[in-house]
Amino acid sequence: MTTAAEEFDYEAALRGCARGEAQALRRLYQQESPRLLGVALRIVRERQAAEDVLHDAFVSIWTKAGSFDAARGSGRGWIYSIVRHQALDAIRNGSQQVAVSEDALDAIDSEAALQRQHQVADAFELRANLGRLHDCLTQLDASKRNSILYAYVDGCTHSEIAERLQSPLGTVKAWIKRGLTALRECMV
Repeated sequence: MTTAAEEFDYEAALRGCARGEAQALRRLYQQESPRLLGVALRIVRERQAAEDVLHDAFVSIWTKAGSFDAARGSGRGWIYSIVRHQALDAIRNGSQQVAVSEDALDAIDSEAALQRQHQVADAFELRANLGRLHDCLTQLDASKRNSILYAYVDGCTHSEIAERLQSPLGTVKAWIKRGLTALRECMV
């Protein structure tokens, strides 16, 4: 069974954003905003702050889409990393204002209304994927699992994880890298 995320062409949408196509940004927002809001919310822990992070992240996606390099990773991963870094920056530095065109704002705002209508179906798909993710996480050893959860759920930096686990920084980075590789293989 393929999911909507597997069928969606993130790289094509990012190329469209790089060309200034507001519809491409709208498709990205429609495809990923509920899950990205969840990522931001887990890190900043306040709904309004998470919505601000998501908004700023989509502005960054719009303005930086031309810098995406498919040879370095997937489009979906790139989008999630922008949201994660935006949330971490919001915690560390407070929120920052970013200049954006009205077209990008209109694309984001109009899709926000449509997303509310699709949340029930998305919630079902999300629960199914979370069940698979939970099963895959339980297969990892504790050090890899905890490192990944601290990084992606709690929003910790590698240094903070090393401190929490009382382990060398390089070891923590290796655990995260190997754990993510194992999760990718398990989720397929």
